[in-house]
Amino acid sequence: MAESDSTDFDLLWYLENLSDKEFQSFKKYLARKILDFKLPQFPLIQMTKEELANVLPISYEGQYIWNMLFSIFSMMRKEDLCRKIIGRRNRNQEACKAVMRRKFMLQWESHTFGKFHYKFFRDVSSDVFYILQLAYDSTSYYSANNLNVFLMGERASGKTMVINLAVLRWIKGEMWQNMISYVVHLTSHEINQMTNSSLAELIAKDWPDGQAPIADILSDPKKLLFILEDLDNIRFELNVNESALCSNSTQKVPIPVLLVSLLKRKMAPGCWFLISSRPTRGNNVKSFLKEVDCCTTLQLSKEKREIYFNSFFKDRQRASAALQLVHEDEILVGLCRVAILCWITCTVLKRQMDKGRDFQLCCQTPTDLHAHFLADALTSEAGLTANQYHLGLLKRLCLLAAGGLFLSTLNFSGEDLRCVGFTEADVSVLQAANILLPSSTHKDRYKFIHLNVQEFCTAIAFLMAVPNYLIPSGSREYKEKREQYSDFNQVFTFIFGLLNANRRKILETSFGYQLPMVDSFKWYSVGYMKYLDRDPEKLTHHMPLFYCLYENREEEFVKTIVDALMEVTVYLRSDKDMMVSLYCLDYCCHLRTLKLSVQHIFQNKEPLIRPTASQMKSLVYWREICSLFYTMESLWELHIFDNDLNGISERILSKALEHSSCKLRTLKLSYVSTASGFEDLLKALARNRSLTYLSINCTSISLNMFSLLHDILHEPTCQISHLRWSFALVAQARVQWHGLSSPQPLTSRFK
Repeated sequence: MAESDSTDFDLLWYLENLSDKEFQSFKKYLARKILDFKLPQFPLIQMTKEELANVLPISYEGQYIWNMLFSIFSMMRKEDLCRKIIGRRNRNQEACKAVMRRKFMLQWESHTFGKFHYKFFRDVSSDVFYILQLAYDSTSYYSANNLNVFLMGERASGKTMVINLAVLRWIKGEMWQNMISYVVHLTSHEINQMTNSSLAELIAKDWPDGQAPIADILSDPKKLLFILEDLDNIRFELNVNESALCSNSTQKVPIPVLLVSLLKRKMAPGCWFLISSRPTRGNNVKSFLKEVDCCTTLQLSKEKREIYFNSFFKDRQRASAALQLVHEDEILVGLCRVAILCWITCTVLKRQMDKGRDFQLCCQTPTDLHAHFLADALTSEAGLTANQYHLGLLKRLCLLAAGGLFLSTLNFSGEDLRCVGFTEADVSVLQAANILLPSSTHKDRYKFIHLNVQEFCTAIAFLMAVPNYLIPSGSREYKEKREQYSDFNQVFTFIFGLLNANRRKILETSFGYQLPMVDSFKWYSVGYMKYLDRDPEKLTHHMPLFYCLYENREEEFVKTIVDALMEVTVYLRSDKDMMVSLYCLDYCCHLRTLKLSVQHIFQNKEPLIRPTASQMKSLVYWREICSLFYTMESLWELHIFDNDLNGISERILSKALEHSSCKLRTLKLSYVSTASGFEDLLKALARNRSLTYLSINCTSISLNMFSLLHDILHEPTCQISHLRWSFALVAQARVQWHGLSSPQPLTSRFK
C-alpha cells in the first residue's frame, strides 16, 4: 500500500480537520507528547498547519508521529479522526495477511508428498502450535519480554512447513488473535543477498512496489512478529558492538548491525521473534539464545512415525509391518526421523508390497531404498526405447549430482540443467517423479528432493565413471553455509552399498546397465586396507569405514576388509553407532586392541525407577559390546576414553571385565567418569585373572578411591602387576594416602 495513495497518511488532511482553536490545543498537546516520548524538541507554537505537516515527517519516525496524533485526537475527543486511523490500521493488518498469503503459497502443494506432508504436519504439530500460541501471549507463564522462540531441527525436519502452517493459521484467525497484528518474514537467503538496509526497507521487501505502511507496522512492536528462517545459514557474524547498534528504522546500516539491533530490541523494542535453525556449533545461534527464550526441537518421534505410517498406508497391517522393518534397524530409524526421507521409505515399501515382493529382504538398507526409489520413479514405462531414455536420464542426473557436490552446489539454475543435457521435458519428468523440485529458498532454481538422493546419485556417478563436469553455478565465488559441502562420508557409504551385488542389481536390472567401476573400486578398497594395516596411524578412527561395511553387508567382502585389523578405534554417540560397530567388530578375528569412547548415550541418564524403552535399547547394545571383551579370543588390550557411564552401564561393563572368559591383559582408562566413583569397576578388576596392566589417566579421584585401589590391588585374585596413574587430584591426595609421598610401587609385585 502506497502511503501517498490516499488521505490515510496525509498529515495535512488531518490537521485541516481541526478548527483554529483545536489546532492551538493540538500543538500544546503535541509539545507535551514529544517530551513524553523523549523525542527531540523544536519550536512549533507559531507554526501553521502546512509547516507542521512538513516538519513532522523529517523530524520523527512515522510510528512516533501517528502514535502521538492518535493519543492527542483521543484526548481532544476527535472520534472521527481516531476512527479513521483505526480503520486504516485494520485495513493494513488485513493487507499484511494478504502479502503473507501470497508469499506463503505452498509450492509443495503441487507434489504428492507435499500435500501429504501438509496434512500430516497440520495434524501432528499441535504441541508446537500450542507452544507458539502461549509464547507470544504476554499473559502466559511461558512468555517473557523480548522473547525469542527457536525452532530447531535437522535438514528437512519440517521447520519451514511448521512456520508456513503457523502463518496460515494466523491469516485464517486460528492463531495469535489479538496478539500479533503484523508478520515480517525473513529468510537467510534473502538476508545473504543484502549488504546495507534500513528496517523500513527490510519490512517493505515483500509488499507491492516495496510500499508498506511502516508507521502502522511499527506503531505497536508488541504485536509485531519477525520470522527469521535458517539463522545458522546467515553468512554474517553477528558479533556487533553495542555502540554500533541503531534505533532509527529509516537509517541504512550494514545488515549485521540491523539484525543485531532487532534481535537486541534496540529497534522495535518489545517485538517478538520466531527463529528456525539447524543444530550448530556456530556463534550466531548461541549469541541470541537467552535463558528466558523458548526452544523446541522438531523430529519424528516414535509416536509420530506411527501416525505417519498409518496415514500413509491407510492400512494398519501394512503400516505395522513397515514400521517393524524400520524399528529393527537404527539406520532406518534415523532416516525416518526426517519427514521427506520417511516419505521416500514409505513410498518404496508400499510399491514393493503392491508388487507382492518380500520387502523385508529387498529393503534392508538406505542403498536399497534409494535404488528402488530411483528405479521405480524413472522406469515406469517399458520397452527398449524407454530403457535407453531413462538410462540417459539417470546418467545426466548423476552428472548433475556429482558436479553439484564437488563444487558445493545444491540449488541448480536452468543453465546448470541445460549444461548436463536436460531438456524442459526431462525436468518435468524428474519433477513429476519427485526427484528434482523447485527450490524453496532460491528463486528459479531446482534441488534434489533431499541431499541424501543427491549423495546417492553421486555414488552411482563414481561407479559409472561419468566425466568430471563443471556446472556453471559451481563457479560462483560466494557459497552459502548450507551449500558448502565437504563431508563425502555418506557418498562413500552409498558406494559400498552398491558394491553389494544384490543391491546393485536393483539398478542394473531396471536400467539394463552394468556399473563398470565396481570391481576396480573393490580391488582398490582391499588394497588400501592392506596399506593402512602397514601404517595404522593413517586411520585414526574406524566409524566411517564401519558405516560403509554395514551398508554393504556382503559377508565375504566385509571379512576381507576387516581381516587385517589388529587395532580399532570407535566413537559411540548413539544407538546407531553401537549397532554398526557390533556388526563390524564381530568380523574382526585378529583384533588385538580396541579403543572405545562412549559419549552422551548414558551421560546424566540415570533412570529414576526403571529404564525407559529407549534407555533399555541403549543398554542392550552396550551389553552386547561389553560381551566382546570376553568372547573375542584375540582381544588383549582395551582402552576406554572420554566416557560418561551411569550406574547401570558401569555395572554392565564391570560384569564383562570380571567374566571368567575375559582374556584382556591391558586396560587403560582415560577421562572416564562413573556413577559409583569407580568402586564397581575396580572390584571387577580384582576378580579378573588375566589383567596384568592397568592405567588410569586424567580422572578426578577421591581419597576413598585411593584406599579402595590399594585394597583391591592386594586381593589374592588380582593379577595386576603394572599400575600407571595420572590423576587430576593426585597432588592433593597422594601425601594423605598411607604416607605415600609420590607415585611409586605399592608392593614388590608392582612395577
